[in-house]
Amino acid sequence: MERFEAIVIGGGLVGSAIAYGLARVGLATALVDESDVAFRASRGNFGLVWVQSKGDGAPHYQRWTRRSAEEWPALAADLLNRTGVAVGHQQPGGVHLCLGEAELDERHQRMERMRRESGNFGFEYRMLDRHELAGMLPGVGAAVSGASWTPYDGHANPLDLLHALHKGFVETGGRYIPNTTVGDLAAPPGDFRISVSAGEIAAPRVVLAAGLGNLALAPLVGLNAPIRPQRGQILVTERARHLLPMPTTTIRQTVEGSIMLGDSQEDVGFDTSQKPAVMQAIARRAVLTFPWLRDLQIVRAWAALRVMPPDGLPIYDQSQRFPGAFTANCHSGVTLAGVHANVLAPMIAAGALDPSLDLFSARRFDVPAAA
Repeated sequence: MERFEAIVIGGGLVGSAIAYGLARVGLATALVDESDVAFRASRGNFGLVWVQSKGDGAPHYQRWTRRSAEEWPALAADLLNRTGVAVGHQQPGGVHLCLGEAELDERHQRMERMRRESGNFGFEYRMLDRHELAGMLPGVGAAVSGASWTPYDGHANPLDLLHALHKGFVETGGRYIPNTTVGDLAAPPGDFRISVSAGEIAAPRVVLAAGLGNLALAPLVGLNAPIRPQRGQILVTERARHLLPMPTTTIRQTVEGSIMLGDSQEDVGFDTSQKPAVMQAIARRAVLTFPWLRDLQIVRAWAALRVMPPDGLPIYDQSQRFPGAFTANCHSGVTLAGVHANVLAPMIAAGALDPSLDLFSARRFDVPAAA
């Protein structure tokens, strides 16, 4: 039996960021990855590091997301220094584009509500009219009535990020165990044991970061992961000269020049197929936003499943019945990579989550229904 100080189950962006953080603080860590037979939420990611839409009605989520955006430059620099892999992180701010006055009014109300909810923490934003927006984003369409802007937003290349986290984890001394589906997880006190193809591995800490796989794994260590799949579809154009100086909620231009279009939200269970009607709706809104997009060819398209808690907020928990067991569930693996590697992993290494994360516990869903 091979022993470690921590085992992370799930090699996507969430698990890889946590495993990288654990290895970086000196814990002998194993990362168990189901690889490409899983639902590939990480490989299908849109790539935003996004703040402005996060935390309406939940200011603790806004603070956590902002903290991650603040940690991102240090994480990107550390990965580049350790691995030589540039993850394409840029933080120029971002805009949410509105079609029509009704969308613009609704957006303004939401942003102002988030500012009030932020209290002394603050929340900086501006509403942009068409004239100001046209000066920032050349070629914006006549259908666009305005936008919200915050300075916190940015984007990165999710595939390069995943590659850098895996490479950095191994080069920092981590043990990567790919192509392994966890079917047996034993939890004697302080000695979690997992069967893998090469035998059995054990550790006093285990982190469940297996995305939708946590539905089955969490109860094995006395935890709950009430998550569901939500399908998103993405279209990618051919490469073009750089026209978009900052990302929007549904359109962003990559470092290489291709333009990604997305933001569908479909409750279809575990179906990863593509639907032409949804793809058409994505393309239609994109062309209304930037008419010049109609001249570009779509060269790739895919669908992937988000890991979606009931209220859309992350779930972080530690087990009372099985001390040393933790779970992490969220749909924002790129955005939250900064805090997962730099903040959450050190908590897990120390053996306990900070009380500030109590609001993210799955216990929030245990409130009895009103009589």
